[in-house]
This record gives sequence, C-alpha cells and structure tokens, in this order.
Amino acid sequence: MDNAPLILLAAGGTGGHLFPAEALGVELIKRGLRVRLATDDRALRYSGLFTRDNIDVVPSETVRGRSLVALARTVYTLGYGTLVAARLVRRLKPAAVVGFGGYPTLPPLMAARLLGVPGIIHDANAVLGRANRFLARRVNAIATSLPGVLDRDPDLAGKTVTVGTPMRPAILTAAAVPFASPEPNGPLRLLVVGGSQGARVMSDIVPGAIEKLEPMLWSRLVLTQQVRKEDMGRVRAIYERRRINAELAPFFSDLPARLASSHLVISRSGAGTVAELAAIGRPSILVPLPGAIDQDQFANAGVLAQVDGALRIPQAEFTPDRLAAEISAFAAEPARLTAMASAARSVGRLDAAERLADLVMKMAGI
Repeated sequence: MDNAPLILLAAGGTGGHLFPAEALGVELIKRGLRVRLATDDRALRYSGLFTRDNIDVVPSETVRGRSLVALARTVYTLGYGTLVAARLVRRLKPAAVVGFGGYPTLPPLMAARLLGVPGIIHDANAVLGRANRFLARRVNAIATSLPGVLDRDPDLAGKTVTVGTPMRPAILTAAAVPFASPEPNGPLRLLVVGGSQGARVMSDIVPGAIEKLEPMLWSRLVLTQQVRKEDMGRVRAIYERRRINAELAPFFSDLPARLASSHLVISRSGAGTVAELAAIGRPSILVPLPGAIDQDQFANAGVLAQVDGALRIPQAEFTPDRLAAEISAFAAEPARLTAMASAARSVGRLDAAERLADLVMKMAGI
C-alpha cells in the first residue's frame, strides 16, 4: 500500500467542501490508492476519514474586503501558501491533486500546475465558486455536480464532466431509508440546520414561527435544531416555555441519520445540503444565503424547487408568519410531503464518487 499512487485532495474547511472530498477519498482507498488532505485548520474539528495523521494544513486566506491592505494580505498569504504547498507536493509526489472549492484549494492546485502534476477541480454548486473560477483555466479537468454549469464557456465546457456530488458513506446509508409520511395525529419530525457555519436567521425566525402554530401542533412536534452557542439560551427558553420536544446543538455529527428520519427539513441551500436532500429524498424549505455575489445558494435551491422537491423562500420573505403558515399547511397535507420527498429523490445521484474517481484515475494515468 505504501507504494500505491497517492492522490492529494484539497478542500476548504467546511462540510460542503470536506464531505465530497471524504466521499472521493473512501472510493479511492477502495481502489487501492492512498489519499491525503490539504486544507485549513477548521477541518481538524471534523471526524471521519481525515484525521491529523493524513491532513496537511496549508496557509490560505479568503478575500475579506476591497481595501488595498486586505487584498495585499490575501495575496501574500496565498503566495506563501503556494510555496508551502509546492514543498508538500514535491515531498508527497502525488499522481494528481483534486480540489473541492474554497480558498484553501488555491495553493495546492497552483503548486500542482507549477510542478506539472495533473489538477482536477470539483464544484458542487449550480454556479462555479470564486476559487474554482480562478482555477478553471489552470487545471486539466473540471467535474461538476450539475449539468450545464459551464455550457456558456466553450473553452471550459470541453474539459468539463458532470459527475454529481460525491456522497460519504453515512449519506448512502441514509439514502436507503424510505420516507415515512407523518400520521395525521402522529409526530411531525422537523429538522432545522444552517450549514456548517450555523445560521443566525434560523434562531431568529424558527422559534417565533413555532410559537405561532396551533397548540395542538406543539404536542406533535419533534424538533431538532442546529443553534449557535451564542443563540442557545434565547432559543431554548422559547421552546421550554411552549413545552416543545426539542433537541438543540451547535453541530450534529450524525446529521445524515437525522435527515433520514425527518418529515421536513428547514435549511440554507448550500450545494452539499441540496445534494444530500436529493440523494436521501427529503422535503425541505430552503432559505438561500442572501447577498452572495454569484447567488449560488439561490440557484442550488432552484434545482429542487423546479421539480417541487423543495419550497424556496428568499430570506426577505422568511418571516415567523410565513414559516408558521407553511409548516401548518404541510402538517395538514402529509401526502404533499410524500410527493416532495419523491420529487427530491428523482434528482439525487448516488454514484458520483465512483464517477469522479474514474475521472481522477484517468487524469492521473492510473
């Protein structure tokens, strides 16, 4: 195994980037290859395939502002990170470097280009992210989760392959669990998540919406909500006052299983979340992150909304009154939840890790 070809994976330190990297890593190891991960130090808090033993932290920096000082700091850090990554690539001698988006992918993939190592990027969004946009002309191949992402750019379309979003084993296990429609007077399982960074808007809006529900619905709710530590006290107080059966935490390590057991998911629409909702087949209310330069979350949510697998609500319209009305309507029409689950599942892809592994091995000449 020590002589097996090594594939260096590069990803930003959030779940949306790390989880597809982990899924590809699992598939490559199955095929007898070795993998390591180059990332930032945020990745060290995730458990799974990658541990401190097979993670290399490479300096990187996000563009945080338009001032000359901020831009200079970013350029300097990314330049220094590329030197560190070049030393890493020379030492590891990977057969290929695969990036999954986020600024921490820039140094390893730029180092790969400088040293003549094949580079591949994967983008899970309906719109190419900024780091991947910069890298797109500097890599050998581009893998996308969704078709048509680069159709308007013939130079890039020629080296683009649609593979889907690689799913880690826990998602594949959850995808085998069929959707069970809620009984008319039985538990209604609601899962509220805000992505790996958490989302304050969920703490601001969801508790108020729950308070506006009919009291008979309070007794039916089984609520699981991701809540940032700084918001925990005020959110918990509201649910305790209304005697809601609620489990609150800043992070759930078993999120795939919780997705599988849910009747309705309320979430941001990051690429990873949307892909997992489709793979498992669960109905959702999606609230895209507003103000994003490329509106990627709005486009991601559209993938499920267009097939009636999700309800997309812009944040400006995401109010306690609106959310309470939607939850009440779903509770009264369980058949609608079942139809949405089936529609979401229709756009899910479970073989993406295998398809991406095929592309990586082809580019690496393995």
